[in-house]
Amino acid sequence: MNKSLLISWIASLLATLGSLFFSEVLHFIPCTLCWYQRILMYPLTFLLGIAFYNNDRNVYKYVLPFSILGMIISAYHYSLQKIPFVQKFEMCTSGVPCSGEYINLLGFITIPFLAFIAFLIITVMMVLLRKKSIA
Repeated sequence: MNKSLLISWIASLLATLGSLFFSEVLHFIPCTLCWYQRILMYPLTFLLGIAFYNNDRNVYKYVLPFSILGMIISAYHYSLQKIPFVQKFEMCTSGVPCSGEYINLLGFITIPFLAFIAFLIITVMMVLLRKKSIA
């Protein structure tokens, strides 16, 4: 059993289920950047689940582009929420504003923050997996 694959799969699964819970149970309407993050996270749940099942140590080649881009979008989204200056560059012009916060636990934990942490965990696990594969 490969722990890097298991941890990254669990992170993607929890992020996917969490986003579905927020939208389908709590009825939070996703903004544009939330959709972009979902587009990057949902396939990871399947890719990493299959990779864990097959013990595919080369999956990092396919996962890292998704997770790194997801980290960038999540970081930008989080900065829209927490840094007033960045809000001048908000790209959400219709519907739910990307700078809005459905949740704000402890003054800093928002949905984009949670997505960033999930993408970060996946990225770190894939970098570790890559180092093990190369060695």
